[in-house]
Amino acid sequence: MLAKTYGSAVYGVDAKTITIEVNAGGQFQQGTPGYSLVGLPDSAVREGYQRIEAAIKNNDLELPRVRIVANMAPADIRKEGSFYDLPICIGVLAATKQISDTELSKYIIMGELSLDGGLRPIKGALPIAIQARKEEFKGLIVPKENAREAAIVNNLEVYGMKSLREVVDFFNGESDIKPTEVDTREEFAYAQNIYEVDFSDVKGQENIKRAMEISAAGGHNVILIGPPGAGKTMLARRFPTILPPLSLYEALETTKIHSVAGRMPSNASLISTRPFRAPHHTISDVALVGGGSNPQPGEISLAHNGVLFLDELPEFKRAVLEVLRQPMEERKVTISRAKISVDYPSNFVLVASMNPCPCGYFNHPEKDCVCGPGVVKRYLNKISGPLLDRIDLHVEVTPISYDQLSEMRPAEKSEKIVERVIAAREIQQERFKDQKTLHANAQMPSRMVREVCQIDQTGQLLLKTAMTKLQLSARAYDRILKVARTIADLSKSDDIKMEHLAEAIQYRSLDREGWAG
Repeated sequence: MLAKTYGSAVYGVDAKTITIEVNAGGQFQQGTPGYSLVGLPDSAVREGYQRIEAAIKNNDLELPRVRIVANMAPADIRKEGSFYDLPICIGVLAATKQISDTELSKYIIMGELSLDGGLRPIKGALPIAIQARKEEFKGLIVPKENAREAAIVNNLEVYGMKSLREVVDFFNGESDIKPTEVDTREEFAYAQNIYEVDFSDVKGQENIKRAMEISAAGGHNVILIGPPGAGKTMLARRFPTILPPLSLYEALETTKIHSVAGRMPSNASLISTRPFRAPHHTISDVALVGGGSNPQPGEISLAHNGVLFLDELPEFKRAVLEVLRQPMEERKVTISRAKISVDYPSNFVLVASMNPCPCGYFNHPEKDCVCGPGVVKRYLNKISGPLLDRIDLHVEVTPISYDQLSEMRPAEKSEKIVERVIAAREIQQERFKDQKTLHANAQMPSRMVREVCQIDQTGQLLLKTAMTKLQLSARAYDRILKVARTIADLSKSDDIKMEHLAEAIQYRSLDREGWAG
């Protein structure tokens, strides 16, 4: 007998429906395999039959001694992972008439089987659910841990199952299990602004907070340079709290990426706060940008719509940092292989931190630097000029005094700062309302910078002097104008004034004389 079930394969952040045809019939001869799997399965899919066989026997079901052939179509697309155990197993049981096949065509089925018939969670439940609704399937059957994640897709019945026995009873009409229901908007609104940290925790550092506010308002990349213990990491970890809240569309987009990467918390439904990723400096370029033989999103994609924090920037391998340059410009990364090419979005704000020298005390107001001649320059040269050009704000972080540290007056809370950030973003939304891909000043292409960031004759003279003295590149010129435009937006000014331009120029610390000798 022939039976068909339906599964799904995830490529990039999207899914594609897979039809699994199982034919059972005819006695197999001694010495020949009783089970054949075709359709470009990888080794994890092939090994699944051992789990399927054990799960069937351990749930008081039968595996008749007939030849079984399973085909996974389209046959020219490679199938990877252990998540096809359940749809293949259900196909075998339907083909051997142990369950009813009348409802099989209405459901996408995915799950990994354990030997006792339990179901283990899968990756990519959200994009699978989105594709199932798009193709007008009635429902989706996934492991219990993935049910809430998939249930945020409306107009689709999502059943979270714990075991093979529950799935068999469901298709035989012997189960009263109900679809998982999630009020997406209610959960999203509830968890949208829940953070464990706040900018009010940071004593002093008002000029640094100002730079972080500008960065958040315009989506600008920022690097913090200062001695150990000055508060660079503390500031960076609180940066997501002053970013505008995620929109529902951004939350769904971010959740898809984390779902594909298998980074969703158990029984989670939606990522409602901006992601904050802080990889260690020993990370490889593949882990940072994504890839591998079976392409997976990297840290820059997991930071999509959020923050990528690179602590101790010069300690990262130069080759790792250089692969950041193109994704930072294009806001996506393309992973190409011989037979497949996938795109992962990577629209993030880069926050980097570094010591000014190996000992950490170059340009320190009180402590002396013990680094030898040329050491500071070699240390800073670990970061290439093209990468620094892509960082809009270079901010010096100085240690705070005891009086500032012991001050009892409460500092400004994140919720106050984010109000100003949202107001500036609303101005930018109106400015870019006709541009589908632009949402913040930092994303403006060069041609638009000339239109939006116009300055008067006095401003032109000031900027010319800065460009000449600091020997800035054309890209740095654009960055200064973009930052000045954001400062003007925070001031609710239609024009870029001298004070806005002067403040933007001062955020090019690493371009000034005195750094690196």
